[in-house]
Amino acid sequence: MPGRVVRGMVVAVGLDPTIGREIRKKRPCVVIQNDIGNKNSPLVIVAAITGAEHIRKPPPIWILVPKGEGGLDKDSYVLCNQIRTVDEARLGDIYGQLSTKIMKEVDDALRISLAL
Repeated sequence: MPGRVVRGMVVAVGLDPTIGREIRKKRPCVVIQNDIGNKNSPLVIVAAITGAEHIRKPPPIWILVPKGEGGLDKDSYVLCNQIRTVDEARLGDIYGQLSTKIMKEVDDALRISLAL
């Protein structure tokens, strides 16, 4: 059912099957699609999120999300180079919502990643 998610929401997404270096498994992702698309389409554009525990020097297109933000249970990164369009059937539990400040950083990183 379209309209379940809104931009900036952190939601579990089953990303498998994947090929090569595509990020895999069920993991939190942030909805980056606009809310008109979220309301009217069965497809959702997301950016994957990964835990920060083993990352020493992240690229500038990875945005740090502190523990607790968006319902995440550990420091994490939004990977603005791991963008996927997924069917809403891949969506699972909702974690929470990222702040306007973090979403501005995500937007800036997406502009860099996509050369906009």
